Amino acid sequence: MRTSLTFSFSLLSIAACIGVMIACSKPGEVDTGQNFDRKAMLQQYADNLIRPAYADLQAKVNVLNTAAATFSGSPTAANLTALQTAWTEAYTAWQFANAYNFGPAGEEGVRKGLIEEVGTFPTSTAKVEATITTNNANFNDFNRDARGLPAVEYLIFSPQGNNTQIVTSFQSASRRNFLTAATADIKKRVDEVVTGWSTYSGNFVNRNGTDAGSATSELYNEFIRSYEAIKNFKIALPLGKRPGQTAAEPTRAEGYYSSQSLTFIKAHLTAIENIWYGRARDGKDGVGFKEYLENVEGGQALVASAEAQLGNVRKALNALPENVPLSQQIQTNPAAVENVLNEFQKLTRFFKSDMSSLLGIAITFASGDGD
Repeated sequence: MRTSLTFSFSLLSIAACIGVMIACSKPGEVDTGQNFDRKAMLQQYADNLIRPAYADLQAKVNVLNTAAATFSGSPTAANLTALQTAWTEAYTAWQFANAYNFGPAGEEGVRKGLIEEVGTFPTSTAKVEATITTNNANFNDFNRDARGLPAVEYLIFSPQGNNTQIVTSFQSASRRNFLTAATADIKKRVDEVVTGWSTYSGNFVNRNGTDAGSATSELYNEFIRSYEAIKNFKIALPLGKRPGQTAAEPTRAEGYYSSQSLTFIKAHLTAIENIWYGRARDGKDGVGFKEYLENVEGGQALVASAEAQLGNVRKALNALPENVPLSQQIQTNPAAVENVLNEFQKLTRFFKSDMSSLLGIAITFASGDGD
């Protein structure tokens, strides 16, 4: 009798355990990596990607600001060339920092994210010229398309390839004043972000949940938004494929005046890849979104699909000759440029909808392209 009772009790215990397991594993529920060490991942991003990116940007912007002052004081061909080089290096550094528009680089009051304050393109040349005419620059208004790095590009590279004419244009004191004020404003904003991150880093690492206010969500959403900026604004916009466009608009390409659009797109894509892999700019690999996904149900398959498509994006992009301006290729070989756009579009699903679903992180921004 005792043996029978013991056997019955054991069966009941087993049944109870199975019941608990079933209750904890609801139909349709997937593992979203709640046991993954997100804090260590965020620490990796803060220490090896975000703060170094802003520090490098700060160093390059400091050189740009000094070069602008030198050229303004002595507008010669040699000083212009040095200024153009400094701008190119600063703008390349910007490609590796423009995905981190939160915390010290986020919106506050009337201030928009750093990307809008110093990286809005295309530049409104009419607004820039009107401000130069009045000699009364105000970099705290809503004319974000008349300041920042793209506005400086217009000043020092336009007309394209004619440095003699550019130097002559800077005989105007108001033009020199605008240039030095614009670079000083960029420096001020970047300095503030770098200073802010010295104390914000701990806050960022400790908010390691996946809710809308978490650092994980902020980082993921800016990663997606930055990726989509390449697709929607650096390629689709000049190609004439954005809503409301009826024809190509090559002059709206990023880096139009310096003829370096493709160089910047490739650098920006490398920055996106670095965030995906948790890889520092010097190539040192760490824990990133890839490893995070590998720890969730279905994540390994998504990683394989996303990385295969990343390869297709690179292949299509590398098929465009970098020594021919993107604005020209849009006119002479639009099919090849559109192929790049299509490959970027195919990758969107993996980075955006699939990744968001598997990690349980909501998309909190509106991209406006229906993806």
